[in-house]
Amino acid sequence: MVRRGGRGLLAAALLVRAASASAQAPPDADAEAAGRIVMQQLEAFRRDDYDAAFGFASAEIHATFDRNRFETMVREGYPEIARSVFAVIDGSHRGPDGRLYVLMRVRGANGQGVEAVYEMVLEHGQWRINGVVTRPRSDEKV
Repeated sequence: MVRRGGRGLLAAALLVRAASASAQAPPDADAEAAGRIVMQQLEAFRRDDYDAAFGFASAEIHATFDRNRFETMVREGYPEIARSVFAVIDGSHRGPDGRLYVLMRVRGANGQGVEAVYEMVLEHGQWRINGVVTRPRSDEKV
């Protein structure tokens, strides 16, 4: 779920566009499928089912984190995502390399809202989560 470097900069730049994402064209089938994966992972986190949540991660995430380190990283680095009470997809954007960036608003059980950009990659015909960047919601209307 951690992204650094050039892709992280792209994802951070997409956060700026999150407010206008709802004005985009209706999502295509890929965007809908990728969004479902994100929502399923959030549901797994809500159930404290980190085995299932880890299953939605990309091969790159699996190479970087074992299951226990993944759970620690999510709980400590993304508390709103680890314990969300509300999440909505605001749109998506396809990158030049075919990746999808799913724009989300998430409210955590801690009462804090974040904007999130999920980087999605297609692996063996399935969308997988390859990273996420978040920032606090400026308007707190999640």
